Amino acid sequence: MLTQNLEEPPFGALDALTKRKLQQEVLKIWESHRQAVIMITHDVDEAIFMSDRIVLMTNGPHANIGEILTVPFPHPRERHAMRETQEYYDLRNHALDFLERYFTADE
Repeated sequence: MLTQNLEEPPFGALDALTKRKLQQEVLKIWESHRQAVIMITHDVDEAIFMSDRIVLMTNGPHANIGEILTVPFPHPRERHAMRETQEYYDLRNHALDFLERYFTADE
């Protein structure tokens, strides 16, 4: 299986509209090729929209995998429809709580 890596948050410096458009384009490309893609992001909403699994990392120089979350939404994805579900917000809040817990633990 071929794997594509998108290092650094690839959409981090973009305005919101361009970012959303490019996210949708990457998903279209993925849907046509179905190769594994590893993407790094600091944006929880982006991770949920773009991923089938989210790997949450602990903080600091000895960071490791803290949790792996399964994103339950089928492809093709529609951002608006996803955000209308409680499941989306449960997943989002779980990820944010994890990140907050590890961020504040190192302060």
